[in-house]
Amino acid sequence: MQINYLALLPEIILAVFGIFVMLAVPFVPERMQTKLAYPALLGLLLAGAAALIFPRSSVQEGMLFHDAFGTFAKLLFFFSSGIVTLVSVSYLDRARLPHGEFYALLLFATVGMSLMANSADLIMTFLGLEILSIATYVLAGFRRHDVKSGESALKYFLLGSLSTAFLLYGIAFIYGATGTTKYAGIIQAVTVSTDRLLALLLGLGLLVVGFGFKAALVPFHVWTPDVYEGAPFPVTAHLAVSSKAAAFLALVRILYQVLPQLNAHWETIFWMSAFLTMALGNIVAVSQTNIKRMLAYSSIAHAGYLLLGVVANNRNGLQAVLFYLVSYALMTLGAFAVVQLIGRENEQAVSLEDYSGLAYRQPYLAAALSIFLISLAGIPATAGFMGKLFLFTAAIESHLYWLVVIGLLASAIGLYYYLRVIVFMYMREPGTEGLIVRVPASAAVAIAIMLAGVFYLGIFPGTFLRLASEAAHF
Repeated sequence: MQINYLALLPEIILAVFGIFVMLAVPFVPERMQTKLAYPALLGLLLAGAAALIFPRSSVQEGMLFHDAFGTFAKLLFFFSSGIVTLVSVSYLDRARLPHGEFYALLLFATVGMSLMANSADLIMTFLGLEILSIATYVLAGFRRHDVKSGESALKYFLLGSLSTAFLLYGIAFIYGATGTTKYAGIIQAVTVSTDRLLALLLGLGLLVVGFGFKAALVPFHVWTPDVYEGAPFPVTAHLAVSSKAAAFLALVRILYQVLPQLNAHWETIFWMSAFLTMALGNIVAVSQTNIKRMLAYSSIAHAGYLLLGVVANNRNGLQAVLFYLVSYALMTLGAFAVVQLIGRENEQAVSLEDYSGLAYRQPYLAAALSIFLISLAGIPATAGFMGKLFLFTAAIESHLYWLVVIGLLASAIGLYYYLRVIVFMYMREPGTEGLIVRVPASAAVAIAIMLAGVFYLGIFPGTFLRLASEAAHF
């Protein structure tokens, strides 16, 4: 069987650049280590170009898809990894952490995410998940001499390994029920006969556990606040956006493309999960005084909003999920970029009290963070508002009225804790220990891109909505 390597070009480019960056570390003087961000960014740009040039080539029968959905997913991953790279340059410098290893691991994690979203075989999905997970386990404990970072990595590794075991059991059950791990074969087997429905449902349930861990869905969310708090800021941003998006997109492909006949079963599961995820994420976030933990519970709540589109089980729902993932990436990466700058060395300034009077000390950073938080809350003229509007509309089309009501109430709760941060920045006296932080050029560029994206999607959503609509076709 012949393999068309041109179709694998984005992943090959990322792997080659990751290896190059890693091998270049001993040959680059310590004062020049920051320059290693340039080849990492170049690799992501070239991979994105390759994904656009060869969007529909086939690699190997039954192993990978190359469709509009997969191309959309790749571009989202490459973009978010590029922003994390830009934001991490100054952070790694201040924290005196190795640049080369960080960028290499981030590129390898991006390869895993790309394989997950484009997989046409459960074994390939598992391979992509493991490439992503192994790189992210190391990144979570990247601050080796920090106890919290080590604890974060250990918790993530132990719980991640457990979720991987569930995923493997799910694959085994589905193989036992259908005789294949290839998506095309599973579709055919389910269409012809549902004699082994129980085994198939058990397999699906175990897959949901595995992906639910990565996406931080309730009740598989318990690792999220501790890991987000202990991991370095850029890694927390990667976990909150890229890793979550990869899990969602891989799961959506399986549900919508492979097992649509079982929708009556998985819709019930995700209805309950959406309710619990939206409610718990927003309610617990209210009591948080640590900004990283607050954003961790916020990310759980937004996973619940995304489930609204999944449960809707219509084309508009899938389109809304894709649009909201882009919106969520913009506002969450932007918020973490600002919070990281305010955190300074060793991430001391992560309490809400540290944001008192920030508008007087750092007016531009305070304004940028306010816009990102307002978007996360779903205020009109921002990407967050349009994303929620499309998700709620899709849910109403499927008559999920109670779930929409719960989503609206959860959003109202979310508005409180997002605005509370803004109150601290603008309506509290500046703290005595408040320092003026320098905004590096790389972080300023990243924040500017996020701000422009938040307003563009909030005011002119049509372009991205059309792209999401094209990608919603399997």
